[in-house]
Amino acid sequence: MTVKSTTDDLPIIFNKVSVVVESRTLLDNIDLKISAGSPTVLIGPNGSGKTTLLRTGMGLLDIAAGKITWGEYGTDAPRRSAIVFQRPMMFRRRAASNIRYALTVAGIPAEQHPARVAELLKLVGLEGFGDRPARRLSVGEQQRLALARALARNPTTLFLDEPTASMDPAGTKAFEDVIQAIVARGIKIVMSTHDLGEARRLAGDIVLLHKGRIAEAAPATAFFATPQTLEATRFIAGELLL
Repeated sequence: MTVKSTTDDLPIIFNKVSVVVESRTLLDNIDLKISAGSPTVLIGPNGSGKTTLLRTGMGLLDIAAGKITWGEYGTDAPRRSAIVFQRPMMFRRRAASNIRYALTVAGIPAEQHPARVAELLKLVGLEGFGDRPARRLSVGEQQRLALARALARNPTTLFLDEPTASMDPAGTKAFEDVIQAIVARGIKIVMSTHDLGEARRLAGDIVLLHKGRIAEAAPATAFFATPQTLEATRFIAGELLL
């Protein structure tokens, strides 16, 4: 799989971004810079704004105030990004056909499909699963298949919304191994998780969200070793943020 350079697309900069839906503020004056490198991991309690931030970054939600810029492209950047939702939809097709559909949508010539399908299945740890019905795969296998479909677009940035939320430990380990392989190929990962252990294992940077605002953002090592805010200290300790 050819990975495009991320230098043109990154950093992604949220400049005082607010999102309002039905008079409810979901994101409030977000200032955030997402740079190339190790994964940026969003954490925070349910309803804190993690999913909203990912969807807004993908252009799936309208911005009420502020702006988002993508590297050298500014606000008119081509969206060389993809997103995998917490509960991805599986087409009523075999696993390989799910990927072929994504390749077709991405404009990849049909003659390249067999090799690309095989490559993507191998990358996500599903080699030999191509003929299996997608909807009969386990939760973890379906999530990895969704990853393969997203990668069919050859993105430079990949957004993941709590991808391991419904997985057992073995499924989580398999998925995290795939994430590491994707990062090694130069693709920027921005993901949300409810699992602090996963955040410790994967993150280069941590963004703690609370009530639609950024409570703290820092390199992962510093965030966990020396949190600078009461919200971060309490969240790391397992206390509820109300």
